[in-house]
Amino acid sequence: MNRRRLAIGVLTGAFLGLFCIVGVGTRIGFVGNELFLFAMWYNRVVMGLVIGLAGGLVLVESRYNVLLRGLLLGLVVTAAIAFTSEFRDWPSFFAGLVYGPIIDWVATRYGESAAADSTAPW
Repeated sequence: MNRRRLAIGVLTGAFLGLFCIVGVGTRIGFVGNELFLFAMWYNRVVMGLVIGLAGGLVLVESRYNVLLRGLLLGLVVTAAIAFTSEFRDWPSFFAGLVYGPIIDWVATRYGESAAADSTAPW
């Protein structure tokens, strides 16, 4: 496991989750929706965690693997929040589809250089 990739994925997800809080809060209001806004942010953190752990997953033998993997994992994770909100927040769903490839690209670009880290047994 590449701990550096994992950390970068989680941090990128947490950072992008702040944009979700602002976007969702602007649409539905901040007051009275704190738990949902936290859940939206947490969903992006989980997305970063899943994508950070999936560094060795190869879907296609191409440089586009990062984008496809991020899109697929972003879809899987963002679907959880979409299902729980009964698909009432389409912009957040589509943001998850965009954030997945972004998180994967950042985690791959800045997290793959830790070769010694990826050989750790845990």
